[in-house]
Amino acid sequence: MIIQKEIEGVVFSSNVFLFLFLPIFLGLYYLVGTRYRNLLLLVASYIFYAWWRIDFLVLFAVVTVFNYWIGLRIGAAGVRTKTAQKWLLLGVAVDLGVLGYFKYANFGVDSLNAIITSFGMEPFVLTHILLPIGISFYIFESISYIIDVYRGDTPATRNLVDFAAFVAIFPHLIAGPVLRFRDLVDQFNHRTHTVDKFAEGCTRFMQGFIKKVFIADSIAPIVDHCFALSDPSTGDAWLGALAYTAQLYFDFSGYSDMAIGLGLMMGFRFMENFNQPYISQSITEFWRRWHISLSTWLRDYLYISLGGNRGTTFQTYRNLFLTMLLGGLWHGANFTYILWGAWHGAWLAIERALGVNAAPRVLSPLKWAFTFLLVVIGWVIFRAENLDVAWRMYAAMFSFADWQLSELYRAQLTGLQIATLVLAYVVLAIFGIRQFYAQPLAGAPKARAREDDGIVINANANGSAAVARLRIGAVAFHAAVLLLFTVSVLKLSAQSFSPFLYFQF
Repeated sequence: MIIQKEIEGVVFSSNVFLFLFLPIFLGLYYLVGTRYRNLLLLVASYIFYAWWRIDFLVLFAVVTVFNYWIGLRIGAAGVRTKTAQKWLLLGVAVDLGVLGYFKYANFGVDSLNAIITSFGMEPFVLTHILLPIGISFYIFESISYIIDVYRGDTPATRNLVDFAAFVAIFPHLIAGPVLRFRDLVDQFNHRTHTVDKFAEGCTRFMQGFIKKVFIADSIAPIVDHCFALSDPSTGDAWLGALAYTAQLYFDFSGYSDMAIGLGLMMGFRFMENFNQPYISQSITEFWRRWHISLSTWLRDYLYISLGGNRGTTFQTYRNLFLTMLLGGLWHGANFTYILWGAWHGAWLAIERALGVNAAPRVLSPLKWAFTFLLVVIGWVIFRAENLDVAWRMYAAMFSFADWQLSELYRAQLTGLQIATLVLAYVVLAIFGIRQFYAQPLAGAPKARAREDDGIVINANANGSAAVARLRIGAVAFHAAVLLLFTVSVLKLSAQSFSPFLYFQF
């Protein structure tokens, strides 16, 4: 595990970042000329990363230069040529080798030792390997770049500074979204910097900060206490599972909001990473709404590479299952993640076989409830430290023996924590329903709107009264965001440390 003092310096939800790093960076960013902004962004991103561990910055830089070089070799060889394919295979093999060593070596040796010691043999000794922060994200982004060059989806860049800045750009470096060079290359060359875009970025950052510090961090003790219980009741287990379902969403979508907001402050527009996933009526729809940058990456670079739906029906189901199985393994070196990926992969295959509609226009409470139940069940094993903890939780959840909270669990909870959990689900319900019914029917004209995760501002309102209502609503909304952001900053100052859940991935 990464100890607190090692990761405290690189989180957005810290006073050092809010009141030292970010103001200095933005001040310099807007003082230097356009020509030097990408270079400044690269230097700042490396400082941001080195704040954690400077030795892993060397690995980060080497991986970046290697993929830059591989991209040039592929580009020189030609799109989809045999020579380009050889360079691509070399690049992917090295990237996956680096990821495999740092992320899975400990897991592999521990698993092997568990087998050989059962036969009375001496275990292998391996010095514990520390997992570099963000390695899963920057390796995936590097792989997507060289694959895109091979496929001809983007030309190989000769600008090392721009490419290095793309890989290292600090807003998304630690926990995504998973970006693609082809989507940002034009923005590195030409991006706009306006007061409106900067203000939008500030609002988005504050929204994410509120999600993380005000909601997710307040719910976290409910989750931690539950999963630490040695003998949870049915009520304990379900409360803990529902609390984690909310905590993970507000934590991770909060980080994504902050990353997108920071990008806007610098003139970048990153892809959305969440679209109210808990209103989904199938697992297929869920993965179109949850961690969108990862799910689309898995689709474009893994599922399609495995054959997609171009083969037999069985091969299509197999590819769906393997994609999610490997997606689960990407999250961490633990059997819990593998089983979580298998759980989602199996349901994706089942829904494909049943012809489930992944974009419903009518809300079916039964389909929604069933999908939400499947997601919650999956989150339990995703959160559990090991299979024993997961089994303990499942046994309690489905024994239906005692719906009362245990005395030990009740003694650890506070009224504020429970109230925040209720508030979290109220927020999910309000914005989820609003998002669902804001979707235009098939064939209906689309209103010109700006949409993000939970906010839709319609620009087609007719009449001065409608415009006035929009303005009043916007003022009230921004005032509420500013107030809650201030409260969240005070809360952060009191607790002093607020790590993100996706740091471990």
